[in-house]
Amino acid sequence: MHIYTRKQRWKFLILAGAVIIGIATTWYTNTMVQKLETEEKLKMVTWVGATEQLNDTKNAKLGEETVYFDFLLNIIQNNTTIPVITADENGNMLTARNLKLFDENNKPLDDGKNLNSISEKSKKYLIRQMAKMKAQHEPIMIELPDSKQYLYYKDSYILTRIQFYPIIQMGIIFLFVFLAYFGFSSTRQAEQNQVWVGMSKETAHQLGTPISSLMAWVELLKMEESGPNIIEEVEKDVKRLETIADRFSKIGSTPVLLPENLLSVLENSVRYLKNRVSDKVKFELHFGDLDELYVPLNLTLFEWVVENICKNAIDAMDGNGQINIYVKDQNQVVYLDISDSGKGIQKSNYKVVFQPGYTTKPRGWGLGLSLVKRIIENYHNGKIFVRSSEINRGTTFRIVLKK
Repeated sequence: MHIYTRKQRWKFLILAGAVIIGIATTWYTNTMVQKLETEEKLKMVTWVGATEQLNDTKNAKLGEETVYFDFLLNIIQNNTTIPVITADENGNMLTARNLKLFDENNKPLDDGKNLNSISEKSKKYLIRQMAKMKAQHEPIMIELPDSKQYLYYKDSYILTRIQFYPIIQMGIIFLFVFLAYFGFSSTRQAEQNQVWVGMSKETAHQLGTPISSLMAWVELLKMEESGPNIIEEVEKDVKRLETIADRFSKIGSTPVLLPENLLSVLENSVRYLKNRVSDKVKFELHFGDLDELYVPLNLTLFEWVVENICKNAIDAMDGNGQINIYVKDQNQVVYLDISDSGKGIQKSNYKVVFQPGYTTKPRGWGLGLSLVKRIIENYHNGKIFVRSSEINRGTTFRIVLKK
């Protein structure tokens, strides 16, 4: 499994775990809310029954019903959480409990008091509360000897807060997941940067010693008048090693960009590659009417970009196919398209191919295209992406450079 794929799987598992926890919590809380709603309705039915019985008790002989009267009164008075309004058959509000009401002198009104003396502000408040109660629950009828009343109620303060609990918890869970994901990504990015810089510096350091030694051997061969062909080839390899060391050393620092003729750079890169790959690989350059085109480049790093993309293309074609390089001048920017006739890339992997660790090669490190993206976007302020690809037909990478 690719390194990038494993990391993606871990991210998916974290997100899936958060979703499962959120769903389970929501289901459990909703179940509890339904049970509490049922219990509150039973309380209201009991409250109505107590009111009816209390009214009958008032009409009975006081001495015989004193204990029963106190019991019913306690049932009514013990409701300290559920907001309640009683109204007559015409909808006129009679009493209210567990609602903050004020009289005409702006003094708090006791629960169960007659509502005739409440302030105008409290009347409007009661009208709004009654509308909410009607929307939440069907009113319960209170049958009295000479009339009928209706009890309106809404969910208690505790029940209302419990209903919002899943939303709050889901928010906290997703905030935690977001922070964890952000922290994980930031840490991973910092580690990648550290790896790139460390690898680059170490490679440059390791290449320095053999380069110095080879340079000394070249000078010795010149003094001994060895064959010019041998000297020329050794010089080429030494120059190549110098270029590699220069490339790696610049990865860890901000490179200098200088105006370079892009067409000449591409021609030199292709010429170098042609001499080191199979004759079955054909290169074609398409510059149109352009004779020269100067773009701010770091020559050493940009040649590395072209070589990496072309080498990936050669691998995708199994060493047999054609690579076409197109250059288009679009006023403020330059488009550089590199196309091959290889295996192609699935659309779902267009972005994944640039991630460190992604590779289809059994012994690959998955750093080539990641390095290309870093050089183009971080050092040249450009863009690189998969412009198009068809399975078994080939792929086109597009580089956008600012002029």
